[in-house]
Amino acid sequence: MEKKRVVVTGMGAITPLGTGVSTFWDGLKAGRSGVARITRFDPSALDSQIAGEVRDFDPTAYMERKEARHMDRFAQFALAASKMAAEDARFDPAKEDPERLGVFIGSGIGGMETLTDQAEALRVKGPGRINPFFVPMMIGNIAAGNVSIFFGAKGPSLTFVTACASGSNAIGEAARAVQRGEVDVVIAGGSEAALVQLAVGGFCAMKALSTRNDQPERASRPFDKDRDGFVMGEGAGVVILESLEHAVARGATIHGEVIGYGLTADAHHMVEPAPEGEGGRRSMAAAIRDAGLRPEDVDYINAHGTSTTLGDLGETQAIKALFGPHAHKLAVSSTKSMTGHLLGAAGAIEFIACVMALKEGVIPPTINYEQPDPDCDLDYVPNQARRADLRVAMSNSFGFGGQNATLIVKKYA
Repeated sequence: MEKKRVVVTGMGAITPLGTGVSTFWDGLKAGRSGVARITRFDPSALDSQIAGEVRDFDPTAYMERKEARHMDRFAQFALAASKMAAEDARFDPAKEDPERLGVFIGSGIGGMETLTDQAEALRVKGPGRINPFFVPMMIGNIAAGNVSIFFGAKGPSLTFVTACASGSNAIGEAARAVQRGEVDVVIAGGSEAALVQLAVGGFCAMKALSTRNDQPERASRPFDKDRDGFVMGEGAGVVILESLEHAVARGATIHGEVIGYGLTADAHHMVEPAPEGEGGRRSMAAAIRDAGLRPEDVDYINAHGTSTTLGDLGETQAIKALFGPHAHKLAVSSTKSMTGHLLGAAGAIEFIACVMALKEGVIPPTINYEQPDPDCDLDYVPNQARRADLRVAMSNSFGFGGQNATLIVKKYA
């Protein structure tokens, strides 16, 4: 059976650069950092005291106060971003077959804030003070569950927990469900809200985070010689994916077309990438094959680019191995330089960045690129956005456990 074409008709974003896709995109184009000292708790005891916090989010703008109290922050983000995406798509679920409407949302960690709050309640006040909503607030699938309930989506509802690849896997698997004709529309993306002392402290214990606490806006510096670790972030990205025929039939505005998806495993190490980024190389190659493209057809890569020594080197090596001479003609940038690393939501907001780059013909920069690393020698679009005629963009997400996902989106014409 011939695969259906899959298009993006709606987008919603909650990010450290602001709430809403236009605010997020304007921040990226301006090369603005959303990283600052942590305010959600006192970080003084931690080696890393900075993060990309969402500072302008009011859940009651998207849901009733009582409803918000019964949701963890990551689920609030997911529902709010889904409502934004549906509004952008002018999508009315009441006009759809509910059994052909799906929800695919990823999260690397789930309700960490609820978990730590309730652990403290147990410790201080005893088991009688545990919130009766604790379990349904904390479990990782509850973001997809709440979105499904709100939209009356009775098709497949799935949660992807593949660390930093979660959002990308959710979008990729959603696209495949549409391609196969199993659903007409999927609400897909990723959400994360893990800026609690336990989670930040855990990454500090791994020595994975930047400790550039005196210059937070300069701390995330992918591919720069002086990078010293990643910066945690929070937020959500959600897109509406639907078959081209369905989108055209309802008169939807089409933002872009999903044409490729690849996923692989390193089978190497819990947290370190495979030597020379070979797992990421295979993920990119699989996405290119799925899209029916040649490597030289790709114009821009939104890199995983976390600002870690091994990760940035491995991704650079993978791009060079796969693309050959074309690697040096490609534009490669990491928007994590501005947002920090949104973990399970990263792939979703970066996919949105790719769609916007294609729509506007603007490549977002890698900020804080000041000291070139001789081992990372590609065109990372340093420090300033760049105008370019773009037709095909790729987004990489590589997660702990060696789980890799790559998405390819094409300018719709």
